[in-house]
Amino acid sequence: MVRPQQRKILMTTQPAVPNVTLNNGVKVPQLGFGVFQVPPEETQRIVEDALEAGYRHIDTAAAYRNEAAVGAAIAASGIPREDIFLTTKLRNGEQGVAQEAFQNSCRELGVDYVDLYLIHWPVPSRNLFAEAWKAMEKLHASGQIRAIGVSNFLADHLEALLQSADVVPAVNQFELHPTFQQSELAAKSRSLGIAVEAYSPLGQGADLDAGAVTSIAGKYGVTPAQVVLAWHLAQGTIVIPKSANSGRMRDNLAAAGFVLTPEEMAGITALEAGARIGSDPAVAAHSQM
Repeated sequence: MVRPQQRKILMTTQPAVPNVTLNNGVKVPQLGFGVFQVPPEETQRIVEDALEAGYRHIDTAAAYRNEAAVGAAIAASGIPREDIFLTTKLRNGEQGVAQEAFQNSCRELGVDYVDLYLIHWPVPSRNLFAEAWKAMEKLHASGQIRAIGVSNFLADHLEALLQSADVVPAVNQFELHPTFQQSELAAKSRSLGIAVEAYSPLGQGADLDAGAVTSIAGKYGVTPAQVVLAWHLAQGTIVIPKSANSGRMRDNLAAAGFVLTPEEMAGITALEAGARIGSDPAVAAHSQM
């Protein structure tokens, strides 16, 4: 793959993003950048902007069809590969050929290792996730993946996986935001030593209009997104917001320097409404191919 001319990334004055230490000792920047639903033709520019803003944790997936553009952005940035935490995910339709799927992702990304590789969905109707996990354990043991984990796994999926797993997942990434907190799943994951990572951490923008959020934002002169991200960060949750706007990218990253009071935390937690946005992992079976 031809890589573009390197783009020099300038030093930023953003607050330092804390790391979360996973159960195998690998450290991941707690505030990252996601590229779900970012069109492939726009991904390189957007990821380059995110890296320039100061993000060092990029989350993609084979199903997003933008891995090649993510890899091009990383190469163009000039940032040493070891300074970027890179996540991608196994397509549902490739759970039976996980090793080959992983190698395809590496080729698309233009890398020889990935920091975190996730089973994207359990797809319980196919009953292949335990087989996929065994293949991922081998890749992990070979050093091609620094940490392996799961995405969208409910408690029963975790329990089923652990019956045959030799490696406990490092991460469980699932939909989590103020109006859909999945607190029992988060607690279950953490009790097993599995870090919680939130996708759609802002409720795809819907949670930003809640009174509990806007009142705090107005009080401190910060954005509603910074308020919600600070709520996630205070709980130890890894978050991967996305934005195509470089100003909002910087605003979101600045949430690492904003701390809520216990009362403000409680006010946001009280927004729980069971408002799932995405598919239900208990029945989701889309192939992603």
